[in-house]
Amino acid sequence: MGLRERKKQATRQALALTALRLAVERGYDRVLVEDIAAEVGVSPRTFNNYFGGKAEAICALAVHRSERIGDALRARPAGEPLWTALREAVLSELGSGGVPADVPDRVWIAGLRLVVTTPAMQGEYLRAQAATQEALAAAIRERLGDAVPDDLLPEVLGGAVAAACGVAMRRWLWSDPPADLGVLLRRALDQLHAM
Repeated sequence: MGLRERKKQATRQALALTALRLAVERGYDRVLVEDIAAEVGVSPRTFNNYFGGKAEAICALAVHRSERIGDALRARPAGEPLWTALREAVLSELGSGGVPADVPDRVWIAGLRLVVTTPAMQGEYLRAQAATQEALAAAIRERLGDAVPDDLLPEVLGGAVAAACGVAMRRWLWSDPPADLGVLLRRALDQLHAM
């Protein structure tokens, strides 16, 4: 990846993190695209080159994590059974507590709660969940290669794993006392595999 592309990725990440942080601090309705852009030091027009709105910016972090799960699956050993590879790829990205390394815990948890409870953001949240399914399905299809040229298995399995992850994340997000996300993910994935 060249310098220009790295700068674009850094700007995109900074905009997404800032959008999430400001929405948590001020409330979703009290944050404008202009506020986000100003905090990052870019123009609103530059913001619009990256995102279609603040909801998309906030959910971009989840979409990026979906891509990393797909990449983690591709990086698993070729001879490893598919289910083991899927489970380990998901746990490598989400199993340590669900908080990306570059986001403070309280902002991430409050941000997730904001996303799932704000009607104006629920469409973007569904899009982020679909991105997880698509990333998994693409990686599964690549892993299986010609073994399933026209089969539905990659999409079905990607959807099932994405749904299991979503259930575990929601349970983790609202658990009182706090639950361990890694444990919940393992349970959800193991129950899915046992079916």
